[in-house]
Amino acid sequence: MLVRVDPSASEPLYAQIAAQVRAAIGKGKLSAGEQLPPARDLADALGVNMHTVLRAYGDLRDEGLVEMRRRRGVRVRDGVDGRARLVELVGHVAAEASRQGVSRTELRRLIEEAMG
Repeated sequence: MLVRVDPSASEPLYAQIAAQVRAAIGKGKLSAGEQLPPARDLADALGVNMHTVLRAYGDLRDEGLVEMRRRRGVRVRDGVDGRARLVELVGHVAAEASRQGVSRTELRRLIEEAMG
């Protein structure tokens, strides 16, 4: 798995890492059951703090995309391919809504209307 970060970008490093893993899952480059690199190894490869990688992994866990097990590492959960793509798309929609000054309440209303 190839992950790159841009320290000069406005997006936090942990968010960049999580977004790239999320995209890899959504595009099928990472499949269910596949193990992600240990946080320490990925942090060393990227030149970032290990806690930055752990925060990215924690966000992915909270989204239901990966499982984190002590001494077993981080693995992609079963059946998340479509969910990863959906999480990625929702993130883009939320960012665009923020840029346009749309409130959370209004965004929720728009989503509820779209879902019927």
